[in-house]
Amino acid sequence: MKVDFWQLSNDGPQKVVALIARRVLDEGERLLVVSADAGQRADISRALWHAGAESFLANGEAGAPGAERQPVLLSDTPDAANAASHVVFADGVFRDPKSFARAFLLFDETTKADARKVWRSLDGQPDLERAFFEQEDGRWVKKA
Repeated sequence: MKVDFWQLSNDGPQKVVALIARRVLDEGERLLVVSADAGQRADISRALWHAGAESFLANGEAGAPGAERQPVLLSDTPDAANAASHVVFADGVFRDPKSFARAFLLFDETTKADARKVWRSLDGQPDLERAFFEQEDGRWVKKA
């Protein structure tokens, strides 16, 4: 399993989730986006629907009819009704990602201390790869 830590600075979670979602879907995979904040999930959904001038990233909310068919599913829990292989924790709160091949933890200054604790807690775990990304000059750069 791979866990990526993305420190938000210039771009908000909506833009970053859209970037990650496009990459995941281009790989032929499905994505679950988790946030306890219903307003944040709604903002992310709108950003996905308007992700590009000529394209959109179809998505839906967990519990809605057809949720299992959604390429990107938004939920307040890490239960992937759409059989997603990738999960984004958009609200900065890490949850158990064991049923996923890859997890992304988005965090900002307010959740930075918690992200550091999670990073340390994953140290030395077998079959787990960690990476840390932050923005430099508008680009995402791998730092660790």
